Amino acid sequence: MTYKSKFGFGCMRLPLTDKNDPTSINQDLFNEMVDIYMEKGYDYFDTSYAYHNGMSEVAIRKAVVERYPRESFRICDKMPTWALTCEEDNEKFVNEMLERLGIEYFDVFFIHNINGPWVKNAINANTFEYVKKMKENGVAKQIGFSFHDKSDLLEEVLDKYGEMFDIVQLELNYLDWEDPSIEAHKCYDLCVKHGLDVYVMEPLKGGVIVNPNDEIKNDFKEFNPDKSIASFAIRFCASLENVKIVLSGMSKMEDLIDNCDTYENFEVLSDEENSFLEKMALKLADNVAVPCSECGYCVDACPEMIPIPEYFNLYNTSKNQPESDIYRLYFDKLADEKVPADECTYCSTCIDHCTQKIDIPEMLEKVCEHFEQGFTPYG
Repeated sequence: MTYKSKFGFGCMRLPLTDKNDPTSINQDLFNEMVDIYMEKGYDYFDTSYAYHNGMSEVAIRKAVVERYPRESFRICDKMPTWALTCEEDNEKFVNEMLERLGIEYFDVFFIHNINGPWVKNAINANTFEYVKKMKENGVAKQIGFSFHDKSDLLEEVLDKYGEMFDIVQLELNYLDWEDPSIEAHKCYDLCVKHGLDVYVMEPLKGGVIVNPNDEIKNDFKEFNPDKSIASFAIRFCASLENVKIVLSGMSKMEDLIDNCDTYENFEVLSDEENSFLEKMALKLADNVAVPCSECGYCVDACPEMIPIPEYFNLYNTSKNQPESDIYRLYFDKLADEKVPADECTYCSTCIDHCTQKIDIPEMLEKVCEHFEQGFTPYG
């Protein structure tokens, strides 16, 4: 496998015409991005039943399936584990995904987001066995699961089900590599031990890695002014031997062009670069107020439907860019149009579903205190 073949198009954060409406995918721009991606020899598209409220699959059908020969691309989709209520749901969701995509089989199919709460849903619905039969019946060429928890749960799942799978998709980046709350390194090593390929999600940790403060940006410029911050993060993941796909969620054309350049001129990370990224990981950890990857699973679990990732994004921005107009945005825009952060009831349902293991109620309280103390909206 060449390093170039590791570049996967993640379709969780596609370009939008209305940033407040996740279903408003900019189909024309997405089509253009797909054309460039395919012309350069890349072919892997990753989606989910849940992405863009179901419209990610539709967008892929329009941009890829209806415009390119079936053998020229690969599609990965995922079972919505959180929505499983009975064994019959497996086939219902699979049929719906196939219809949305306009395909007859999946190149890769995952059980989505295996973690403490949702692995129970998958076990109760016999989803592991169902997905195994999908491969046996040719509905999926390769199967696996995406994982969002610590290494002890991964070891349990692999010991019980590992032999039936080909792939585990992990959240993996240089910031999480040695983070005890994510245990990316340990999870990677477990997959290697079980002889499974690793596919990488969140190589940029939902944008956290590429939106640091000015001091960290300057560190990167001084170290190598010719390479983007994103390229270092991508190369960290793709340099790992058992990593076969690294997903990049690209909402802008410039993201695509930068990633293409990284893979077309790929260089395995040197020891010096690895040491530099270790230092940057420590700095980032000290400067990120909330290590949120903006996956949105907490919002789905929240009874009040508080837009938690958006509040955390504002909080992080205000910490890194204290002179910005982010305070007024908090009061005049987000808090007026959506559920206020202070409507959290401390039920803690969100914590079980957080891929970063953040104490969300506690952090929402800090967000409220921070903005209320730092700005008077009409003063």
